[in-house]
Amino acid sequence: MAALIHQILSGLAMGSIYACVALAVVMIYQATHLVNFAQGEMAMFSTYIAWALINAGVPYWGAFFLTIIFSFVLGMAIERLIIRQFDGAPVLTVVIVFIGLLVIINSLAGFLFSYTIKSFDSPFPETMSFGRGYISPHELGSIGVVLVVLALVYAFFRFTPLGLAMRAAAQNPVSARLVGIRVHRMLAIGWGLAAAIGAVAGMMAAPIVYLDPNMMLGILLYGFAAALLGGIDNPWGAALGGFIVGVLENVAGAYLVGEEIKLTVALAIIIGVLVAKPSGLFSRAIVTRV
Repeated sequence: MAALIHQILSGLAMGSIYACVALAVVMIYQATHLVNFAQGEMAMFSTYIAWALINAGVPYWGAFFLTIIFSFVLGMAIERLIIRQFDGAPVLTVVIVFIGLLVIINSLAGFLFSYTIKSFDSPFPETMSFGRGYISPHELGSIGVVLVVLALVYAFFRFTPLGLAMRAAAQNPVSARLVGIRVHRMLAIGWGLAAAIGAVAGMMAAPIVYLDPNMMLGILLYGFAAALLGGIDNPWGAALGGFIVGVLENVAGAYLVGEEIKLTVALAIIIGVLVAKPSGLFSRAIVTRV
């Protein structure tokens, strides 16, 4: 029983990281109806920036918040300078652009920081006085950080005028323009927020999976699985899907398929959801008047 509890709690910790990635993916999808395949690479590159700042002597939490700011600006710049140029282009063209971004950012990180695997220290204590044997301090800290991020994002979209304008622009761009909302600006801010949320996932994942240019590939796949499981049109369903996928992955890896091939759990979830309920477990019912 103790081993099962440990696997579940560790799964929730990894699931919190998948939740961040899934939320970032869904935010871009809601605005563009496209999946950003470069989301993981953007998070990885931001994590390298945090690593460089820490090595330069910046305290961890100072580097953490500076990296979030950098990621926000990076996301906005990518949308304004690259993605906006393909507004109205065929879907396949935009998909190729996303894949190109993935390859470019991955190669740039390898060129600047090398492909050598690096350690990334956790900001949390090595030991704690409670929960010993069930969950590590970093895992517990990761859950806490992600829950704070999710709460802040929820409050932003629910209670601030800018958040409400972004929701309106994502749900109905034509009507939003008619009431004076600058849709392109909202889209750029959405890209910035998605990049910042992804950076949090990268910084929380790096102490677990170590830091290298390919660190986010598997995590992005789990994030996609979480987004599909929870509902690609429901940010909070996707975030909840991240916790579910994390627990399923850990338990299946420990007791069913083994650690070596547990990545297939994400693929099985993606295929199963697409076959059984393509809209996801927590998708919204959409009614169209005809």
